[in-house]
Amino acid sequence: MVSLESIGDRLRTTLTAKNEARDTALRHSRTLVRYCANTIRAVHRGEMQMAQALLKKAEETTAELRAAVVDDPDLYYAGYTQDGMKEWVEANVLLALVTGAQLPTPDALQVEAATYLKGLAEAATELRRTVLDIIREDHSERAEGLLEAMDEIYSLLVTIDFPDAITGGLRRSTDVVRGVRERTRGDLTMSLRQQRLQQALRRAETVGSE
Repeated sequence: MVSLESIGDRLRTTLTAKNEARDTALRHSRTLVRYCANTIRAVHRGEMQMAQALLKKAEETTAELRAAVVDDPDLYYAGYTQDGMKEWVEANVLLALVTGAQLPTPDALQVEAATYLKGLAEAATELRRTVLDIIREDHSERAEGLLEAMDEIYSLLVTIDFPDAITGGLRRSTDVVRGVRERTRGDLTMSLRQQRLQQALRRAETVGSE
């Protein structure tokens, strides 16, 4: 008969290994979130080479995080792991949208469907800052293209009609995207009106000076 003591020893060994893997995953997740946040900041500053370099470091950290949890579904699907992966998606998608590169797929990023969708939603909200930066410099055509990307993302998100338990609360993220999208559309519309007014005034001044 197996003694409770030997059972306890095996359980302690198992849980010790799990706890060590958890600590490793937490460390990698925090590092990943930091790299992704810095990537997004670099994108907003227009420092695309820096963004690419930071994203490369994020990719390496993602691989380390995945390796730490691959044998334990509890750790893989834990909030801190999937949150890190969500930031990874957000940084990749934002960089692709701003630079006009091909949008990365869930398979390419090796993430779960719900995690990809939430990262996609957050990237859409980050586009607002880029659009506002653009319209301050009167580059409205490019801003319109990014707003169109926001529209396309929102149009996809509203078709994902599954319980929050499956999507990780995607409905709330979709609502946020809708609000940000409408505010951005309003800002862009106002900017275009101001540009047209300024152009009309300049034309009138030119005619008046002749």
